[in-house]
Amino acid sequence: MKQVLFESQSLTQPRPFPEPLVLVGNPGPEHVGNHLRNAAQALHIPVRLCNSDLAYRAWSPIARFNWWLRSHRPTRLESFSREVIQQCSETHARCLLSTGLAPLDAETLQVAGESSVVRMNFLTDDPWNPSHKASWFMRALPRYDVVFSPRKANMEDLRRAGCDNVIYLPFAYEPEIHFPEPPSTAEEQEQYGSDVVFAGGADAERVPYLKAFIHAGFRVGLYGGYWGRYPETRPFDRGLASAATLRKAVGAARIALCLVRRANRDGHAMRTYELAAMGACILAEDTEEHREILGPDGVSAVYFRSIPEMLERSQELLRDDEWRHRLAGAVRTRICSQGNTYRDRLGAMLEFAGVGTSL
Repeated sequence: MKQVLFESQSLTQPRPFPEPLVLVGNPGPEHVGNHLRNAAQALHIPVRLCNSDLAYRAWSPIARFNWWLRSHRPTRLESFSREVIQQCSETHARCLLSTGLAPLDAETLQVAGESSVVRMNFLTDDPWNPSHKASWFMRALPRYDVVFSPRKANMEDLRRAGCDNVIYLPFAYEPEIHFPEPPSTAEEQEQYGSDVVFAGGADAERVPYLKAFIHAGFRVGLYGGYWGRYPETRPFDRGLASAATLRKAVGAARIALCLVRRANRDGHAMRTYELAAMGACILAEDTEEHREILGPDGVSAVYFRSIPEMLERSQELLRDDEWRHRLAGAVRTRICSQGNTYRDRLGAMLEFAGVGTSL
């Protein structure tokens, strides 16, 4: 295996790849599992998606016991794992690619390896995040042939945990979903419009940022779960957003806020690429990865390191329509011209793992 860091690559012509791919992930339209399935199909790779949600039964007493007292253990961990290995056997798959804290046990990954299946994981979450604590997953992790991490902060931890091949590979965007779609009528502009839009769940660490905007008098649009829990954010809670709703909301917003999850040791997030591809004027937390991905401050994005600086930079942006439009165009061009789709990421994974054709 090659120990390399990510370099932007673009696949201009699909290459034949007859060996089937078994993919383990969430098939929901906004999830990485679905994006990678679409990428495989675009690359003409036979793909079988195993829905990782099926490893978790309904919220029964047994499921609660497994979740809270057995280290977030999926109720159907063993049976789901066996179903996945059966799919590998039936399809004669050359590769098994799982996403996140995939419900695959160490024993199944061992069997897959003995069958010459290349075992890969795109580790979308940090397994050292306390909210993701899963001893069963940590036992399985070293059985992967290669682990792709979209965060630099945990790469050495992964190596110390027994992963021989750890590769930094950022998130991406899905061209069929993440594209500019501003409101088409005055009514839509009124419905979706905001000074600042944020799409994501109401994590405790995120709430102070949005409260600060609200207290400062900004018109805020909040999409995602649990914003109704807090009195200050409840009036601005617009619920969960479909892909079409999010495009309209981003297109109608003057600024799009991009936050990372510190408990996840994120340097960037899925939304980093998605907002850029949708043509947002991005105000982002200042991280090394954000600057590498989005470009210099004030040229294609604007950064902040504290809540007071966030408010100050926002006021600067709101006073300058031309600057905001220039930023939005620059960041979209930067991201969409450099091979940052999930098709590009999947091609890179296969190439890094030694099973893809030359890019």
